[in-house]
Parts: sequence; structure tokens; C-alpha cells
Amino acid sequence: MTECHPVAATGLKKALARGAKMIVADPRRIPLAEMADLHLPLRVGSDVSLLLAMAHVIEREGLVDAQFIGERTVKGEDFLAHVKEYPPEWAEQITGVPARDIETAAIWYGKAERGAIYYTLGITEHICGVDNVQSLCNLALMTGNVGREGTGINPMRGQNNIQGAGDSGAIPTDFPGFQPCADAENAKKFSALYGRDIDAEKGITKVRALEMCGDRIRAMLINGENTLLSDPNRHHCEHALKSLDHLVVIDIFLTETAQLADVVLPATAWAETDGVCVNTERRVQRLRAAVPPMGQAKPDWWIVAQIAKHAGFKGFDWESPKEVFNELCSVSPIYSGLDWDRIDRGEYQWPVPHKDHPGTPILHQGAFRNGRGIFTRHRYRNPAETVSAEFPVWLTTGRRLPSYHTRTQTGRAAGIDYLLSEETLEVHPDDVAAWGLQDWCRLSSARGSIVIKVKRTARSPRGTVFASFSFSDVPVNILTGSGYDPITETAELKVCPVRVEPVEKPEAAPVDQIPPPAAL
Repeated sequence: MTECHPVAATGLKKALARGAKMIVADPRRIPLAEMADLHLPLRVGSDVSLLLAMAHVIEREGLVDAQFIGERTVKGEDFLAHVKEYPPEWAEQITGVPARDIETAAIWYGKAERGAIYYTLGITEHICGVDNVQSLCNLALMTGNVGREGTGINPMRGQNNIQGAGDSGAIPTDFPGFQPCADAENAKKFSALYGRDIDAEKGITKVRALEMCGDRIRAMLINGENTLLSDPNRHHCEHALKSLDHLVVIDIFLTETAQLADVVLPATAWAETDGVCVNTERRVQRLRAAVPPMGQAKPDWWIVAQIAKHAGFKGFDWESPKEVFNELCSVSPIYSGLDWDRIDRGEYQWPVPHKDHPGTPILHQGAFRNGRGIFTRHRYRNPAETVSAEFPVWLTTGRRLPSYHTRTQTGRAAGIDYLLSEETLEVHPDDVAAWGLQDWCRLSSARGSIVIKVKRTARSPRGTVFASFSFSDVPVNILTGSGYDPITETAELKVCPVRVEPVEKPEAAPVDQIPPPAAL
């Protein structure tokens, strides 16, 4: 969190200063692990086994909140019987975490008056991402750590306004406001709004869309994402985009993805944009342009509306972001009590069901929106790919604080480049010696290879290496695989078996590795 969500991580540091206990479950010894009361260095991809064992201990020690389970949940008895099969000793064999540490973590959480769970993409970017999240929910439900201040399941959003994108309907299963597409009444409502029949079936995910490129999908619009660098299996992604008849990219810079496009439409940057942002705590906030747009740049909503009108669609005659937001409020129950003028005067946390409602700082107080919390039973399953004689090392990927995401913006700032000018592979010192590494290595997977500089550090455990996907000249996502969660179709970016071999310092960038993007 200190590298991916530094503002939220500051809140955790303040809680520690006030006497809170912190347990960090992460394969690497990240900065928060240095501050934690307990670090659980689990093997990458083994989260479900760790969480099952913690639930086992909580049930065994009688730390469950029986009243909460009885009054506010379903399937609790089945779940409590299920976790008896998974003692900490079993989990130790899979995770590598000592059974006594798993027991300690479970007892601390189970006995806490208020226990909060925070998770990031290390939980979701697996083929079992849904299982991971639901396993965390099980811990909160069995201890009654939901619906009270200082408790709950707190997902850290990967980028700014990811929450707002979901609220607005950028989810294949839902209309705006998380109204399921499968509900006929919802489809009827939005059909009336748009003046045409709306398909009630869920849409496709980006994973499926890339698979369909050149076949069922002949044209694509990518808005504000550097897909070529951020998605797994780089060669597959590049082939998919090049298979299109027509590719349009909306962005503020000529990214690696935009360089493949037939048309690039320049968008306004954050400081040039009037609009609305929703953060990870559901706080709806007004954004106000501080400077005029550069060149021909236009707001994203305006660009999309113009494309829609030129394509012959009705209902896109907006003149301002105010009209767009007010339309969203008119069709989304969680925003019903909001409008542009109201958020211009203050900030509110949804749901805000009516005009006099003050907002909802804490969800699920007293009751769940859908009635009762549902326990789910899961079993551990291996990642899509596991280590082998050919690829005996675990690679896990992530982000670094100075180089935000794919460096579309931070890579153009000299001061930030000074802080982190190149990507490195974090390797445990014992592995550096055992593998005969010097300053550089070749990192290979079933999909390709890259050459990368070696950084000796005990932050990564033995047998596991780490790199970010941020640098275009070291495209780590050439290596990552095509496995994804069967429910959400979220790609498995956190687990990839690789081979690490020593090489001399390269004379120039390897063929696979492309130069940094040109200026727009």
C-alpha cells in the first residue's frame, strides 16, 4: 500500500502510532511489513489456504460472533464445518508460513474489538481472485467485523476514479449504480433512457475482447489506458490490437498503445478537466479545471459524445459535464439524492438515496443491502502455471511509488525519473549467489524473455523475484500469462513461473524490448 496507495497507507501508519496492531500478508517484505506486528510471507498464489487456516483457528478457539452470524448471515453452519478440515499445519505446507504465525494472526484478528481488512491487487489478480476476496469476507462475517466504524473489507482501488468508473456502469455485468443487466426491469429502464432496446445480457470483459480482435471485433476504442504495457502476455495483446481493422485511442500522450492506433484523439489532463471523481471510500468529489486545455485536447465525455452523435446515436446532446452527472443521478439509486449543484457545495459518500440524506460513511450498518451476508466455501487450487524444472522461479509483478502504472505521465517528469530511472529485478542475495548472477540477467517464461538489471535485496524471499511492469524498455508483461479468474476474468498478473540466467550487460535493448514512447 505504501507504493500503490500511499495516501491510504498513511492512515494505517497513523493507526499504528495510536496503538493498533497490524498483520501484513505478502510474499515480499514490503515497507509496511517492516512496521507490522506480524508479517506472513506466504508463497505467491496461496492466499486461500492461509485464509482457510485462519478461519479454522477462529472457529476452533471460539472467537466467532455467533449472534452476528445468526442474525445477519446465511450458510454459516456449513462454512464453520467446512473450515475444520484446514488446520494451520496444512496451510504451512502450501504457504510456507509457520503454523504458529497463522494461529497468532487468527487469534489477534478474532479477538480484536474492531478488525479491518485492507487488500490490493495482490488479492484480485489471480485465477482465484474471487475466491480470495470471498475468503476475506468470510473472516469478517464470522467475527462480526462489518458495518461498524474501524471494521469491514476495504478494497484499495488500482487507479484514480476506478470506483467512479464502476459507479457509472463501466462493468460488463451492471448498468450504472451497480444495477444488474440480467434484471429485466433494469434493462427496461435504460432502454427507455436511450430510446432503443438494451441487451439484458452481460457484456464482455477486456480479456474476451482481446481474444475476439480480428474476428468478432473489427474495431476498438481504448480510452485512457496503456493496454500494450499493462496487460499480460504482451505478444498476444499486440497481435490482437494489430488484427483490428480500426483502432482509436483517447489519451493525453502518445503511449505505446496509441502508437498502434489508426486515430489518436487527445484528451484533457486532470488539471484541465471539470468533472466528478469517486474515491475508494465512495466519496463523490467535484473536480475543477485549474488551467485551460492544451492544443486540441477535449474532455473524454465530449469526445465520446461526439463519436456517438456521428455514429447516429441519440441522447448524447450534452453541453457540459453537469448534464452528464445529473443524468447519472437520475438513473442510479445510489446517487438519487445528489446532483451537480449539491456536490459543488460539499462531498458525500454514497448511497445518497434522497435529497435530504447526508450520505453513508459506513456501509452495512444494521443490515445488508441484499438482506444477509452469505458465507462461501472454497478450496485451495494452484495458480494457472506452477514452477517446474524448466521454469523453477516464481515471478510476481506490481508497481513502484515513483513510476505510476506505465509511466505515461511520471516517465515524462525529470524529477521523478531521477528517483527511479530504470527497472530492476529484485532477487534475494542467496539466489544471486546460487544462480551466478552479476549485474544483469535474462528472465524467461513460456511466452518470451527480457534482459533486466539485477537488484540484490532481501525484500523478495528465496525462489521468488519481483519487478514492475512500468518501464517500456523492460516490458515485463511479455512474460506474464493468459490465466484469469473464471468469474471476473481478471488476469493472473501476480504469479508467473520463470527461469533466471546470468548475462553480460547488453549492448543495446533486446529485440523484444521497444524504445520509450515519443512525445505527442
